[in-house]
Amino acid sequence: MSIYRIAHLSDPHLPPPPGAFGWKDVFTKRLLSRIAWRRKRKVHRPEILAALVADVRAAAPDHVVISGDLTNFASRTEIAAARTWLESLGKPADFTVSPGNHDALAGPDEDERFAVWTPWLGDTDETRFPQVRVRGPVAIFNLCSAVRTAPHLATGRLGEQQLQRLDALLADPAYAGLFRLIVLHHPPHKGAVSKRKALEDQEALRAILARRGADLVLHGHAHESLVGSVPGPQGSVIPVLGVPSASARPGGHSPARWHTIEIEDRPEGERQVRIVARGLEPGREGMMELGRYRLADVTS
Repeated sequence: MSIYRIAHLSDPHLPPPPGAFGWKDVFTKRLLSRIAWRRKRKVHRPEILAALVADVRAAAPDHVVISGDLTNFASRTEIAAARTWLESLGKPADFTVSPGNHDALAGPDEDERFAVWTPWLGDTDETRFPQVRVRGPVAIFNLCSAVRTAPHLATGRLGEQQLQRLDALLADPAYAGLFRLIVLHHPPHKGAVSKRKALEDQEALRAILARRGADLVLHGHAHESLVGSVPGPQGSVIPVLGVPSASARPGGHSPARWHTIEIEDRPEGERQVRIVARGLEPGREGMMELGRYRLADVTS
């Protein structure tokens, strides 16, 4: 029996570098986000993110998933700085990044915007989603729900073309027998976030998952630790897990946390999936184990 370990963290909201917001490049959406950052920078602390990253590194997972919002204003300067941060973490092939709404706040279209992140999106030279990465017993289906939105909205959208490609990929026999992991920024289940922050085409995504199946969905965006589910084929249930911001300090928000997903191959095709939560506990110092639990066994 072997165990494959995937670390999941989200919403690091890296500190904006100098020049991340220029008055020559003012969009209403970006301006509002800059005003909001004056408050949020007290919540998203680089020292906490550094401690969490060190904790992940010490655990030595086989792969790391980051489900979006690396940036705050989506400026070219920030996107480039985020790449530098990603390079500091390790080999791109060991990390999968799913962009978030803050990463698409304003600026160019998707293909150009995320071009500098290509090595972290998938195993091709494209920025088209979904991207698929096969790692050990896992097929990672990386979606992009990041789209530009009107002021005061933080909604996401996958779009018809991406959903059609996902439907075809999940039906591909090449991935049969693998643990099929779906990653996106916005939660796919009802009630996880308010309407102004929701995934607009979540019903279409759920319909595909109900028809084709998957073993686990990971997301960020809510800045909370969430456990939910969506329907799978023939009455089955697909678990959905979200984590808080990787840089959030305790006090008024869910403090920084990350998960290890342990996928253990067992006899006769069964797989056992365990979740180990680590992060900050209010009133206590340093990163620590917060709990562990087992998801329902899944059969390939």
